[in-house]
Amino acid sequence: MWNVLLISPVLAVLVLAAGTMTMIDYVSAEPNKFEKAASAKVSIAEAITTASEKVSGAVVEAKLEQKHDRLIWEIEVITQEKQVKKVHIDAQTGTIIDVEEEKVKSKRIHRQH
Repeated sequence: MWNVLLISPVLAVLVLAAGTMTMIDYVSAEPNKFEKAASAKVSIAEAITTASEKVSGAVVEAKLEQKHDRLIWEIEVITQEKQVKKVHIDAQTGTIIDVEEEKVKSKRIHRQH
């Protein structure tokens, strides 16, 4: 279980049941982000709930973005398998647009012989 606390117009904190907190990019210093947040019909809490129902794991980031003339919530979840999944949710309807798996870049170690 979790709660979203709106600290100010520029910061929200996700408080997990275990008592740990995760910062969320709710509204940044970007000038029109506040207006975007105000125009979203789906709240950050509703978007996180929708994403959590679709992908189980720990929500680590939530941000509101404008993509292709559409306002969307991007909720990032780390699964138990250590995969990072991004759930894109329409900020006006609450409909899940898609779920994408983030590609993790592996680091190669070069050994000298």
